Amino acid sequence: MNFAARITRRWALAALASLTLVSSSAFAAEIRVVTSGAFTEAYKKLVPIYEQASGHKVISAYGASIGNAPDSIPSRFARGEQFDLVILSEGGLEALAGQGKIVPGSRVDLARSQIGAAVRKGTPKPDISTVEALKQTLLNAKSVAYSASASGTYLSTELFPKLGVQERLQVTGRKILSERVGAVVARGDAELGFQQVSELIYFQELDFVGTLPQEVQQTIFFSAGLVAGSGQQEAARHLAAFLASPAVADIVRATGLDPAGAGAKR
Repeated sequence: MNFAARITRRWALAALASLTLVSSSAFAAEIRVVTSGAFTEAYKKLVPIYEQASGHKVISAYGASIGNAPDSIPSRFARGEQFDLVILSEGGLEALAGQGKIVPGSRVDLARSQIGAAVRKGTPKPDISTVEALKQTLLNAKSVAYSASASGTYLSTELFPKLGVQERLQVTGRKILSERVGAVVARGDAELGFQQVSELIYFQELDFVGTLPQEVQQTIFFSAGLVAGSGQQEAARHLAAFLASPAVADIVRATGLDPAGAGAKR
């Protein structure tokens, strides 16, 4: 661990110690969490820090914010999997809340995420810097992979039709289920891939192309919510407060996300 990382870790530990939501339980809790892909890298860096300082144990599961893939968060809830805290896109969280699965008023925004594109390392980087350039790149690409979750839903139902490339993408496009788009592009199964920036930048086999032009960009909040009926709501609330703390913002930012701020609610 380099010097900057050690300082950031100490800061995060200090932030955890200063939180006022410390569990009053005399014993360590087990907190069951399910998180979607965009926040996964930040989550994996922060959870060990949290466990070390709090004494709680975090049991993790992963899945897409929306969709019917077997490991998606909606599918996990539908078959009765039990969690204390869920982290996913704002649309996915609102859907669960509408089903009565989230404690009302418990939403805590953790980060904002944007959609980016990547190609296999060493291959030409296409131009997506303007809306017109993005359109031409999509028309020219031999194969395009996109997520089955929030970003891919936006692309396939809103952006592709808006750009007039939907007919072409019906031939060249591929919706990726239960896998990161970056993995598909990295092994050469797609020429170009689109997903949340935080899910693309960790693939060493990829070259990051850039984000969508601002005129057609979709910025999504990824948020935590307490699961209704959970037996560890106090501990889960404490974990959510830590993940939203300003002291961990640099860790979150380094994973390609824009921190939402301490406990920011919308």
